Amino acid sequence: MTHTYARPWKAGPFDVRLPFVHYRFEWRDYSQGLIMCAVDLGAIPLMQELLGMPFEAALAIVVLNGVLYLLHHMLGDPVIPGWITPAIPLLTLYLNEFPVEQRVHALIAFQLLLGAFSIALGATGLAAKVVRVVPNALRAGIVIGAGIAAVQGIFAAGGRFDTFPWTITISVGLAFFLMYSNAFKRLQLRSRAAEFIGSLGILPAILIAVVVAPLFGEAPWPQIEWGISTPDFATMFSQYTVFGVGLPPLMMFVTAIPTVLAAYIVVFGDVLQARAVLAEADEFRPDERVVYDPNRAHLIFGGRNVLMSIFGPDNAMCGPLWAAMHVTTTERYKRGPKSMQSIFSGAGRFRWGTNTGLFLLPIVSLLEPILGVALALTLLIQGFVSIKVGILEAASRLDLGVAGIIAAILATKGAAWGFAAGILLCGLIYTADFFKSDSDGVFADKPATKDDARER
Repeated sequence: MTHTYARPWKAGPFDVRLPFVHYRFEWRDYSQGLIMCAVDLGAIPLMQELLGMPFEAALAIVVLNGVLYLLHHMLGDPVIPGWITPAIPLLTLYLNEFPVEQRVHALIAFQLLLGAFSIALGATGLAAKVVRVVPNALRAGIVIGAGIAAVQGIFAAGGRFDTFPWTITISVGLAFFLMYSNAFKRLQLRSRAAEFIGSLGILPAILIAVVVAPLFGEAPWPQIEWGISTPDFATMFSQYTVFGVGLPPLMMFVTAIPTVLAAYIVVFGDVLQARAVLAEADEFRPDERVVYDPNRAHLIFGGRNVLMSIFGPDNAMCGPLWAAMHVTTTERYKRGPKSMQSIFSGAGRFRWGTNTGLFLLPIVSLLEPILGVALALTLLIQGFVSIKVGILEAASRLDLGVAGIIAAILATKGAAWGFAAGILLCGLIYTADFFKSDSDGVFADKPATKDDARER
């Protein structure tokens, strides 16, 4: 007997969905979330290095952010949210301009401005218009550049690949094989075991890393601890929030504006990615109409940034999309209702799983040695998806050439330079047709088929 779930409750721009009432329990996504909390925990070394924050206080910020992740699917945004990952290097450079004792204030000012700006775009309806009016070449360049930047950070001198060369090679290779190999897709049609492994997304790659890293001497064997983790909210509130350090001076808000605009460019790319991946999945699931509303998404992740800036400033930031897991979830969603009842059930149960994992000390201690690998894995998959989606945003070969220049400048000089160069190039090349699509039939006019979508 098929269970019938209630329709979402309307609440202004939001569609409220609650577990068990509006969507079913997806155990695969929940169990994957238990382990993939490793990526959420990967923010802890970032905060320790930049802000000098104790592990338990940083864990408190990760836990608070994890609770806010639930707002997306519960309010009708059909994505798995995450960090603004490609913008982390931009924010790090900005914060490093301040002495350590001023960085918390600088981070508060930045994140509060970013959140307020995003809310303003969503509330006025400008977010959806921005997505529509930005030229194809500029959109493509931003998304491709963000993907290249994500990959560059892994392989740069002194990056995570230098620390975990064998572990990253093996775990990333396994993840790409399970997610994108045509040979493995054919095997899944013949083997239930392969189908089961494929349904687990990148979870097998994370578990392999736990074993491979010690075998190659790239990390110690995990020391399993039992019990419940103890995030230190008291230290977080007293030393790293406005309740302890006060509001930043006005000048910090002014100096944060260029970095806020640069970070928003990356956010804009994530919004494009989310829309493109869901549109692709929609071809396979006529049983569910999934509506991705950029205005609603801006209200939610903008609100998350405002709340975090006050209660737990986070230098990983609050973004609209965790690209790697969003793609993993939608790939299984494409297989039909038996595999996943709704995109909201998959996204929701995954995020319930990550929140549970953050409190389970055996899981936290198991994954702690390979947090850098988990972060590298999600960055590389995000890079792959960003470059693929960015190329598909181009409507012509000319668009793609312009996008390549924009992407290269963005990846090497930063988002602000990339955006400025993109506007200049589009203005010089397209002149009066700046806002028009320059289709030559190679990209945009090519009819999409289910086989095309499956390859993508």
